[in-house]
Amino acid sequence: MIRDGERDLIGYGRTPPQPHWPGGARLALNFVLNVEEGSEYAIDLGDGQTDAGLVEAASSPVPAGGRDLAAESMFEYGGRVGVWRVLRLFAERGLPITFFGCALAIERNPELAAAIRESGNDVCCHGWRWVEHFKLTEAEEREHIRRAVASLTASLGSRPLGWYCRYAPSVNTRRLLAEEGGFLYDSDSYADELPFYVEVSGKPHLVVPYSLTNNDTKFVWGSLGTADNYFAWHRDAFDMLYAEGARAPKMMSVGLHARLIGHPARAAGLARFLDHVARHRDVWICNRIDIARHWLTRHPPAPG
Repeated sequence: MIRDGERDLIGYGRTPPQPHWPGGARLALNFVLNVEEGSEYAIDLGDGQTDAGLVEAASSPVPAGGRDLAAESMFEYGGRVGVWRVLRLFAERGLPITFFGCALAIERNPELAAAIRESGNDVCCHGWRWVEHFKLTEAEEREHIRRAVASLTASLGSRPLGWYCRYAPSVNTRRLLAEEGGFLYDSDSYADELPFYVEVSGKPHLVVPYSLTNNDTKFVWGSLGTADNYFAWHRDAFDMLYAEGARAPKMMSVGLHARLIGHPARAAGLARFLDHVARHRDVWICNRIDIARHWLTRHPPAPG
């Protein structure tokens, strides 16, 4: 186990641990729906800019400081339409999904908050707002973490147990999470296909890595263009991990955004992938908190 902030280019090496997923599963599969709409940079929130991150336009043509009504409406689509299409696809198949929830976004959409509570799925805190924590001062970040926990607790009736920043944490994030207390894990790493521990403030801290590879953001970045592209990409990743799982089981994260995958032509690819997964046995489709709790119980940090 290394200290937080130190680079580890070796990890588990050629002999990764046998995770012993429940039921002897070959693969632990977790779907994540990022809930960000309404918490992004916005003129009405006093930011002096409109966020154009992960929307249909590659960049905003509106002059700096101007209000980009098109980008705003693309975010609104996620909360008004896209999220309900995605949730329907999972509900129809009886599949769990984890929410990476920005606290302000859920606070501003009480109908979605109610649906999350009713679903019984877990919420990993995605920050107070969808902003880059590495741009915040230490004091600002501490306050964002405090407000996020308080807001999600009020909106959902229970506090978040996981954490994930927009893109990347700051050098202070994990220490501040430990200072706040109550978190079982964070997902602020893309370094592995299995959970691992780092040392934070002299104590072991669990990291359940996430993925920007198996992620619908590739539609915006130009790597994927059609539902068939999406399905083929995720099918191939799943099939490779499933085959490897006969001897070395891993986990697979699939990242979703309602304002992206929630559009019909993209959601069709997600539906095909969900049905492909359903045709396989020995797959543990689970919430993210389930993976964290399993690892903490089955693979506790070594003493010392």
